[in-house]
Amino acid sequence: MKNNSIPNFKENVDAFVLKASKALKFSDDLIDHIRSTHSVLQVNVGIKIKNKIKNFTGWRAVHSEHRLPSKGGIRFSAEVNQDETEALAALMTYKCAVVDIPFGGSKGSLKIDPKQYSEEELKLITHIYAEKLIKKGFLSPAINVPAPDVGTGEREMVWIMDTYKNLFPNDINYLACVTGKPVAYGGIRGRAQATGRGVEESIREYLRHEQFYKRTKLNPDLSKNKIVIQGFGKVGKSLVEELFHRDHAKIIAIGEYNGYLYNEKGIDIDELVKHFQKNKNLKNFTGAKFIEKPAEVLTIACDILVPAALESVINMSNVEKIKAKLIVEAANGPITHDADEVLQKKGIDVLPDIYVNSGGVVVSYFEWVKNITHVRFGRLQRRYEENKMNELIQVIEDATGRSIPDKYKANIIHGVQEIDLVNSGLEDVMRETFKEIMKNMEIFKKKVSLRTATYAIALNKLKQYHKDMGVSNAH
Repeated sequence: MKNNSIPNFKENVDAFVLKASKALKFSDDLIDHIRSTHSVLQVNVGIKIKNKIKNFTGWRAVHSEHRLPSKGGIRFSAEVNQDETEALAALMTYKCAVVDIPFGGSKGSLKIDPKQYSEEELKLITHIYAEKLIKKGFLSPAINVPAPDVGTGEREMVWIMDTYKNLFPNDINYLACVTGKPVAYGGIRGRAQATGRGVEESIREYLRHEQFYKRTKLNPDLSKNKIVIQGFGKVGKSLVEELFHRDHAKIIAIGEYNGYLYNEKGIDIDELVKHFQKNKNLKNFTGAKFIEKPAEVLTIACDILVPAALESVINMSNVEKIKAKLIVEAANGPITHDADEVLQKKGIDVLPDIYVNSGGVVVSYFEWVKNITHVRFGRLQRRYEENKMNELIQVIEDATGRSIPDKYKANIIHGVQEIDLVNSGLEDVMRETFKEIMKNMEIFKKKVSLRTATYAIALNKLKQYHKDMGVSNAH
């Protein structure tokens, strides 16, 4: 009889790390050192609301400072706890190492349901929480840089930045103390869509390689595959828009907390977005059937399944019902470690979260670099490039005696802008990282999963760091 108890998030991350360390034949002391959390700060945020003192517990976990600053989002949720925060911090260490972003791993959380408080109340709560982190050395452009996560967004990042600036008005790099800001406050174009676009790039890259799409019997043309998405939040929404507009993808189902939409012929995403913006709900959308059984969206027969919402949604209670050929982990930890073993035996490939959803931290890195250098990407070269291309077109037209059509001319002349460089950089990271994963699979003679090969990249880089920098010896 199967054990249907669901491991917690920390247990899953630890299990995946240990599996990769065994494949690499790491010593127990080394892997214990790599896995250990560097430090955790617990704070109490007390505030008087309606003549009653409310107390909120918050954490900032630093898993690794092998590279600085440490990086990771801040989550506002009634469900958070210290164990989960530490596990998410560890995931950030591995994620940054996998995609070659020079950050350590960190994560913050505040135990609060943000929907229960007004904007003014949340602003004050966020200021107090941020001030406590800053004063204890857990938030600064050089040491620890937060970003949005569940329950937070651009607004909260501006509040945190303002808190830091007021405490350290002489720090010229204050904009870099957080990422995920609005463009007007030092943010970068493309950051809001970065995680979703990164997920799309990971699918594209998988389908570029015959050895993978053949073994899972997928069509290399993305538009010819049936796709199911669980989650229509920040990541899920940006993902379906990228898939629909750039790849003409056939998305047959989209799930949310209260049910899912289903249309065998594919959902019109533009119409769905209009409906969702107006109603804040998938229900009553006329372009698909709404079924009030949210868990069932995961078991729909499809080619590509993308869990983009919650942790541990694929577990021992439903893994045998999964009918996808490829699972793409847009959410953090959507598959438990025991269910992952079952999927591997069934021949279902899993593109792991530490690769797939790294687009957010990749573009956060670009934003941090922009803030540290104090210059917008593309500002120095855009007009130069446009002028040179104009000259080249004039030479070609003079030499041939023929005019280049305006529709082609405008595209050729277009000088690179910030969004172009961000998207190009993100694509490069996702493509190069997948090639590294493939190389690892060859080293292991294809006896490991994509997940284990990906974790092995991170662990090898961390091992090399500890070898180069050393670990303190007792005297």
